[in-house]
Amino acid sequence: MDLSIRDARSEDQDAWLKLWNDYLAFYNVDLAEDVTAHTWARIIDPASRVSARLAIQDGNVVGFAIHHFHDSTWVKTPDCYLEDLFIDANIRGRGIGRALIDDLISICREKGWSRLYWHTNEDNERARKLYDSYVTSDGHIRYRIKF
Repeated sequence: MDLSIRDARSEDQDAWLKLWNDYLAFYNVDLAEDVTAHTWARIIDPASRVSARLAIQDGNVVGFAIHHFHDSTWVKTPDCYLEDLFIDANIRGRGIGRALIDDLISICREKGWSRLYWHTNEDNERARKLYDSYVTSDGHIRYRIKF
């Protein structure tokens, strides 16, 4: 498997958009086009905290890990939040999700960030199997108020 991981570039937009739309469909989410456009603009803006690492296999974008860092009141250095992780459904189970998480772990260590964390749906058993291989759930339950 010829796999590499790198930051997203402006020329990756179409490939990322296809995966992004598949990701939204997986979670049964409809987003306005301007929200998706804004997300992409932040991903490629070097001044934005939102970043995406892309998994490239044989020249094709096959996965992404969208993340951002933020300050915390519980530690002195930033935390990294893995907001969106997605792998092309046709090639899941080949270690690409693990490679993207391992890549983020390396970035966190390199930058001196304190923690990497993420959420997933309770019924996302396949992803949870991967995530549980890193660390078990810490028991926190998310509450979200939408405005």
